[in-house]
Amino acid sequence: MSLFLGAGIALAGYFIGDGLKNWKNPSEKTFIDHFKRRGQSELIQEDTLHRFFGAPKQDTKELLQKYPDIPSVDVNGKTYFSRTSLRQWLEARKIRSD
Repeated sequence: MSLFLGAGIALAGYFIGDGLKNWKNPSEKTFIDHFKRRGQSELIQEDTLHRFFGAPKQDTKELLQKYPDIPSVDVNGKTYFSRTSLRQWLEARKIRSD
């Protein structure tokens, strides 16, 4: 019994300490956001960009045509988009993406 209590206290201490690390400048809005972004790569290929925006592929193509200033990088003929740069670009234009 005391083993479970000790493990519970240790886990609680870890999560509280981890939460206090970014107290003044949190990078995630919720605790779940930490796990959502954990396994994702920073760069998004153009053909999967619609998933980032949460929109159909056709709408994403129209968005790319309408806003040619969307930050991107071309490597070996393929276009990639940085998640961080896209979030900053969207926030500057008050466009929301989940």
